[in-house]
Amino acid sequence: MSQRELSRELGISLGKANYCLKALLDKGWIKVNNFRRNPRKLSYVYLLTPKGIEAKTSLTSQFLMRKIREYEALKQEIEELTRDAAAQDQDRR
Repeated sequence: MSQRELSRELGISLGKANYCLKALLDKGWIKVNNFRRNPRKLSYVYLLTPKGIEAKTSLTSQFLMRKIREYEALKQEIEELTRDAAAQDQDRR
């Protein structure tokens, strides 16, 4: 699934999806590989118990919510800085 498809499916912006995926990559919780050409795809399959899936889902959800809040805060800060810069530019004229 592409980042664009993922963002559409989750109902979030492409930038937010990219930010969260990068954070998950940095954390080591996901890997990005091209398995299409590998004939031993099953050697890359890891199975979790239902309890393990539940725990990972909860941790991932909490982590992603934190990252989404960080993204929104950064986005707001950028918007404020952009407005401030535009106002300073107007004052100079």
